[in-house]
Amino acid sequence: MRPVSNHATRDTPADSPACCVRLPQRLAAAMLCAMLLLTPAFGQPPLAAPQQAEQQQALEQQKIDYLIASVAALKDASFIRNGKAYDAPKAADHMRLKLRFAGSRVKSAEDFIVYCGTGSSVSGIKYTIRFADGHTVDSATYLRHKLSTYSHPTGPLLQTP
Repeated sequence: MRPVSNHATRDTPADSPACCVRLPQRLAAAMLCAMLLLTPAFGQPPLAAPQQAEQQQALEQQKIDYLIASVAALKDASFIRNGKAYDAPKAADHMRLKLRFAGSRVKSAEDFIVYCGTGSSVSGIKYTIRFADGHTVDSATYLRHKLSTYSHPTGPLLQTP
C-alpha cells in the first residue's frame, strides 16, 4: 500500500483532490510575495526613508550647532570644568573638540548633551555654568532647556503624514 500525500506526484494527476488542497495556499503565498515586492514600504516612495533619515540627521546637527552657539554666546558666564573656570568661547571650543572625539556615537542633540556637554569623561565631574549673578546650573540642565526652546528658523524640516 502506498502512503497518502497532500500534493501531486508523478502518480497523482494535477486535477486530483490532493493537489487542489494545496493550490489556494500556493496562490495566496504567491500573491502576498508579489504585493510585498511591488508595493513600497508604508506607502512611501522607495527613497523616502533615506531622505527622511538625512533630513533628521541634518536637523540634529543644526540643534547641536545651536547648543554650542548658545554656550559660546553666554555673556559674563563661566563654564566650570574639573574645578577650573573657562569663558564661554573656550567652553564652546571644548564641546566641539569632544564632539569630534565622540564621532558616530553622537546621532542626536540629546546624544551630544550626554557625551559632550554633561561632564568630564576622565574625572566624572559634572560641568556647571556660573552666571554673572552668581547662580550655577549643571550644563546638562542648561543645554536641555536650550534644546527645548529650539525651533528651526525656516520651519520644520520633516513632514509628518
